[in-house]
Amino acid sequence: MKRKVNISLISKQYDGENTEQLELLTEGELKISENSYELSYQESEATGFDNCVTTLTVKDNNTVMLTRSGDAGSDLVIEMGKKHHCLYGTPFGDMMVGVTAKKVDSDMTKDGGRLNFSYSLDINASYVGDFEINIGVKKIN
Repeated sequence: MKRKVNISLISKQYDGENTEQLELLTEGELKISENSYELSYQESEATGFDNCVTTLTVKDNNTVMLTRSGDAGSDLVIEMGKKHHCLYGTPFGDMMVGVTAKKVDSDMTKDGGRLNFSYSLDINASYVGDFEINIGVKKIN
């Protein structure tokens, strides 16, 4: 089942010294399956990923797969208890990063809900930063 939804996203990035926060309000699509759900939305110039579509696939409420397609492609796996090496695309080029989940928490239903997750990134075992994503989803009537 696919449903049009309103998405409220707050992204925080900490690098040990500085904190950056980005807020995004947009429309997207929510698709619910038996053991997973998929949330997708069009990025904007404000996020730095204009001309990209981001899809978050959540499986068993302990794994988030972040896939970005378009001008900057990424495939990140945020899974509790495991470190993954993933492709991270930026408007300036692609790189391989280490992704370690710190939290995955969700209460999504067919009518919406929330998804909160956080993770650490490293490049060649050197710390880049900690990221926290908080997403609220409401169905469009």
